[in-house]
Amino acid sequence: MAAKRKEAVLQMNINSQELWEEMLCLEGLIVVDAYQAWCGPCKTVVDLFRRIRNEVSSDLLHFAVAEVDSVDALEKYRGKCEPIFLFYTKGELTAIVRGANAPLLQKTILKQLAVGKKVLEHGGERFVAHVLDAP
Repeated sequence: MAAKRKEAVLQMNINSQELWEEMLCLEGLIVVDAYQAWCGPCKTVVDLFRRIRNEVSSDLLHFAVAEVDSVDALEKYRGKCEPIFLFYTKGELTAIVRGANAPLLQKTILKQLAVGKKVLEHGGERFVAHVLDAP
């Protein structure tokens, strides 16, 4: 009988300011599902994130879920009742997607990865914080 293969964790669980600061030090693109404690992280995008992770198979792509009530840096997102996805590179917020719009999330992830790859290969700076609202 074959042994069960342990599945890698898709999303890091960020539930403190200390973990938040450690996460921001990761190399590459970090996609954060910032959620309220009363509603939990967005489950509808997990399959999308898993598929993207498998397609791009990049060590420079990370996914996380962060409870805004437990992370001081996310205070401005408290009290919101819609999914919000924050995109970070080198500790800087580079894009925001409001709403669980799978095509928009996929497009933003792939675009941010491509920009990040160019910056790594050719140097330069990234533009910060584009807000994209789902229709």
